[in-house]
Amino acid sequence: MVRYIALFNFTEQGIKNVSETINRADAFQKAAQKAGAAVKGLYWTVGRHDGILVFEAPDEQTAMALLTKLGSSGNVRTETLRAFDRGEMESILSKAR
Repeated sequence: MVRYIALFNFTEQGIKNVSETINRADAFQKAAQKAGAAVKGLYWTVGRHDGILVFEAPDEQTAMALLTKLGSSGNVRTETLRAFDRGEMESILSKAR
């Protein structure tokens, strides 16, 4: 599985309907599961970003499809990062020698 961290910010529509944010998060989690992905963490934050989504997907196409569907709802904008764990980073570094 490929791991991603998506930073999100509410759009004007999203903040106007912020009381629905938990329901929207539940819907995303169900869509991810249906697509073969898994939400590992979802946090609402204070600061530059309104929240962080940590998820794993079987491939980049699945991740992109989920994020496109999320963004097309009009409630959030995302900035997504590919994340590597320690073992993956060790493997990367061994290939860089």
